[in-house]
Amino acid sequence: MGGGGQQTDPAREAGVYTWEEVQKHRSRNDQWLVIDRKVYNVTQWAKRHPGGFRVLGHYAGEDATEPFAAFHPDQKLVQKYLKPLLLGELAATEPSQDSNKNSAIVQDFDALREQAVEEGLFQATPLFFCLHLGHILLLEALAWLTVWMWGTSLVPTLLCTVMLTTAQAQAGWLQHDFGHLSVFKKSKWNHLVHKFVIGHLKGASGNWWNHRHFQHHAKPNIYSKDPDINMMELFVLGAIQPVEYGTKKIKHMPYNHQHRYFFLVGPPLLIPVFYNFNIFKTMIMRRDWVDLAWWVTFYVRFFSTYVPLYGLLGTLALTTIVRFLESHWFVWVTQMSHLPMEMDHENHQDWLSTQLHATCNIETSFFNDWFSGHLNFQIEHHLFPRMPRHNYHLVAPKVRALCEKHGIPYQMKGLWRGMADVVSSLKTSGDLWLDSYLHK
Repeated sequence: MGGGGQQTDPAREAGVYTWEEVQKHRSRNDQWLVIDRKVYNVTQWAKRHPGGFRVLGHYAGEDATEPFAAFHPDQKLVQKYLKPLLLGELAATEPSQDSNKNSAIVQDFDALREQAVEEGLFQATPLFFCLHLGHILLLEALAWLTVWMWGTSLVPTLLCTVMLTTAQAQAGWLQHDFGHLSVFKKSKWNHLVHKFVIGHLKGASGNWWNHRHFQHHAKPNIYSKDPDINMMELFVLGAIQPVEYGTKKIKHMPYNHQHRYFFLVGPPLLIPVFYNFNIFKTMIMRRDWVDLAWWVTFYVRFFSTYVPLYGLLGTLALTTIVRFLESHWFVWVTQMSHLPMEMDHENHQDWLSTQLHATCNIETSFFNDWFSGHLNFQIEHHLFPRMPRHNYHLVAPKVRALCEKHGIPYQMKGLWRGMADVVSSLKTSGDLWLDSYLHK
């Protein structure tokens, strides 16, 4: 029945399958999934999948129709790659959705996506992204001009650092746009500019980001599937993991104090230590020489412009401080929409329910939109990852109405409340761990 390879039993070619049969094929070496009731064996293709093999593995044995529609702008093109992988289709007696997926919610959300397409909400405004790139380049230029014209004393250096940090943070939001294929109609142009922004402007890797970030979008806040909540034993998150760790007497850290040491480990170290090390390691291990070349151009540009002003050690200090400050910016923006939300093991919910349980929004304002790269509309972004961010506010009322119809909570917070909830959720999880550790 297909097994781990692409060869299938001729008797079952273009055959019919039950969900029970499909769900048997969800191991790393044997992966089937369903898209629009068609059954595909993606075991071998997973290694060549542009979004990485893990994201396909997360949907092995499941209906992947909704994430397929969410991630792929040109579905006709993708069908060329799917055709050789086709095994057959679901039996007529089988439902279109598996497990806990609500068919009414699936149908209503599909209708909302179609409405958004018809209203042009997936069409980008080129001027918006040109201006955004322009203000990043302007900040980079002003940062260098400040110390070139007024020297490297304290005040010019502080101004330079603030501008470089702002440019890095905003470039992070811009690479996110291109990485999600939300700017150009042609995917190849999004990929090319993504390499430029994340590689040359930020000194990171596009492939590393793709393989990591799409897992997060596919299964947000799902233990073992969302890499963004894999804290490498430093923290326990949500309401389930702390109890499991406490009951098993796992104590890698004093988790009841994690809301305190978070300030020393999380925001300061994520980008300058963990991400930088992980990015370089990944490029070398995967022999990703294209991304490595883009990465090198960032450091050649940065050091060639600042070493004549600060010297080698001074330039190293400058780039480290900028990474340190940017890391704080990045952590608070990204975590306030996810960390306080529900976390669980795999529960096989529909797309709308999966995303709404794992995300919340931060109130909109000119500053909040700019500061967060419009990721204060985290709900809309997770539901429609390819939608240009300047259209989130247009689809948001429709999403809220759909959530109200189906009784799904749609959470909105103020900026400071969102940040405070990060800390309070860590404390709550730490207290759950301590109680379980001592009493269970």
